[in-house]
Amino acid sequence: MEPHGRDDPKGPVLHIVVVGFHHKKGCQVEFSYPPLLPDEGHDSNLLPEEWRYLPFLALPDGAHNYQEDTVYFHLPPLSGDMKCVYGVSCYRQIEAKALKVRQADVTRETVQKSVCVLSRVPLYGLLQAKLQLITHAYFEEKDFSQISILKELYDHMNGSLRGSALEGSQVYLGLSPRDLILHFRHKVLILFKLILLEKKVLFYVSPVNRLVGALMTVLSLFPGMIEHGLVDSSHYRPKSSVSEDPSLAESAEEFVSVSVTDIGDTALDLEPAAESLSSGNSAEGDNHLLKPPSRTSPESSESDWETLDPSVLEEKEATEGKDTAADLTDAFESKPGTPITVQPQSGSGQGVVPGLVSGLEEDQYGLPLPLFTKGYLCLPYMALQQHHLLSDVTVRGFVAGATNILFRQQRHLSDAIVDVSPVEEAAVHIQDPELRKILSLTTADLRFADYLVKHVTENRDDVFLDGTGWEGGDEWIRAQFTLYLHSLLSSALQEDNERLLADYGAPFVTAWKISHNYRVWYNNKHPAMAAITPGHPFQGQYSVADVKLRLSHSVQNSERGKKIGNAMMTTSRSVVQTGKVVGQSVGGALTSAKSAMSSWFSTLAQPAAGPPTEPATEAKP
Repeated sequence: MEPHGRDDPKGPVLHIVVVGFHHKKGCQVEFSYPPLLPDEGHDSNLLPEEWRYLPFLALPDGAHNYQEDTVYFHLPPLSGDMKCVYGVSCYRQIEAKALKVRQADVTRETVQKSVCVLSRVPLYGLLQAKLQLITHAYFEEKDFSQISILKELYDHMNGSLRGSALEGSQVYLGLSPRDLILHFRHKVLILFKLILLEKKVLFYVSPVNRLVGALMTVLSLFPGMIEHGLVDSSHYRPKSSVSEDPSLAESAEEFVSVSVTDIGDTALDLEPAAESLSSGNSAEGDNHLLKPPSRTSPESSESDWETLDPSVLEEKEATEGKDTAADLTDAFESKPGTPITVQPQSGSGQGVVPGLVSGLEEDQYGLPLPLFTKGYLCLPYMALQQHHLLSDVTVRGFVAGATNILFRQQRHLSDAIVDVSPVEEAAVHIQDPELRKILSLTTADLRFADYLVKHVTENRDDVFLDGTGWEGGDEWIRAQFTLYLHSLLSSALQEDNERLLADYGAPFVTAWKISHNYRVWYNNKHPAMAAITPGHPFQGQYSVADVKLRLSHSVQNSERGKKIGNAMMTTSRSVVQTGKVVGQSVGGALTSAKSAMSSWFSTLAQPAAGPPTEPATEAKP
């Protein structure tokens, strides 16, 4: 495993850090092992400038409202390091009177601290499981000067995680798509397509463990994203550093995203030729150009593999006369003896290799898609001190989580706000009507979402067997989204693919094709895509079931449908409550009325007697 970090660490864990709340200084680092700064001690409060927000991320807003909580967060790389740093923090609070050794600076009734791990590997759930045990033991000591257990944690984690492959269930520990489907239902697919468009998506809920769990579970639906797709997801500068670096302001134009409403007016060719990347590399001696260039500082993120050379787009015009079918066939074939212009295949065909354009570790399908690159951030938790990132010109988009109400109130800074309500069904609030139209689910999409919901919700009565089977399980759900994305990419490569792509939504596909992730993916060759059948997995003729499904979806999601549903629920409650209040008195009156009516009907049923019958008797001879 290559060294990653300023101090050339021996394993995947960079630092163990303790963050506390000081009654005068606020959140601050109280201990770090190894020291965050090489020339400082373990108890130094000083931080690298790139990590100035670390105390506020490890000790979240409103932490005093909870006895314990868990935070996932991302830190930007240090100087000379171009990899995201993954943080996991376990927060707890304890009464000050319970401490065996009470230090002089403890002046409040409770002591709030977080123990966090800064790692090179995105093993969120696995790190959390280990850290929770150590945090509990650390607090049970009731003496925070006992730091030996933290040093042992550092050695243990680096020993146990050394050489761990980012594959298998350990990557997804604690991330449950089943719970996500139960909570979001069909809205999961809306979130999936929203992130594909690289929009500004803000998740909001409290406490933080629920927030980061929902956000990271959504990202786990993208194939390979957790394992290899987040390495460039935290490339931002602290607020004070942005103004000091004029180069960032000069490059701001590159990160300005294209508006959806400008799609029809854009002169940009949406499908540059895949072959254009191989121009200039025809000589076998040029294979050294395939190696990813080393990036020595955050400013060098404009690397050859991430920046689309304008000449790539210009060369498309010169090749428009060629047969597109032959070009696609050539993209899927790799002939021996020809210069290698694509990433080499692994022996098993299942491995990952460095992508030439994206710079990420990719499989043979070109996944994960390069979503979180070039200024598109992934911040599972954002502190209030990072609020400026929402409007930073160098940030073209984000998928972020927040617990502070100020983030939610400023809706104009986000394209969508995901309300992960712990009680009601989660909601996705999209202000732009044009974006809502683009993200509206097609009939095939609704079939796909309904298929997921039915498999997850059925047979949930048995608590012992719930979720243990393949169908409806976590891995099964991820496999369905992998199939969905594979089919979408395969359909995008076909000639005359309007009919195939219509099942995904023509407005959505048009917007997606100008996104950064699609353009980078399209500009490389992915031989394994030849084996993928194009077309939506749930394409087919319309039926009565589709009409019912569409009607149900419209009622649940349109504003008018929600109003009608709320009115019906309110009326039902009123009727039930009114019946309970007046039930007894009305019940007595109804009983008396029922008896009177019964007597009246009985009287009507009896033969007539008395004077009315006398004339008939007298008329007889």
